[in-house]
Amino acid sequence: MTMTNKPVKEIRMGRIKAAIWENETENGARYNVSLSRLYKDPEDDSWKSSESLGRDDLLVGAKVLNQAHTWIFQQSKEEANAA
Repeated sequence: MTMTNKPVKEIRMGRIKAAIWENETENGARYNVSLSRLYKDPEDDSWKSSESLGRDDLLVGAKVLNQAHTWIFQQSKEEANAA
């Protein structure tokens, strides 16, 4: 099983981002999703990320995850049609 260093797809709404990772297996590609919230560190003015979501991030996170889910199903369907 191999994992690339970069996600195959990123979906972002505002500061919420889903990264979709592809893992090649004996049975074909499998996908995993990581969800993060981007924020600006006030100490050094740099952008960082957190896996923690606040109340106001939850619905946006759900929408981003829904889009990731749709993308993965489309990819799986395309791969099945190509085989």
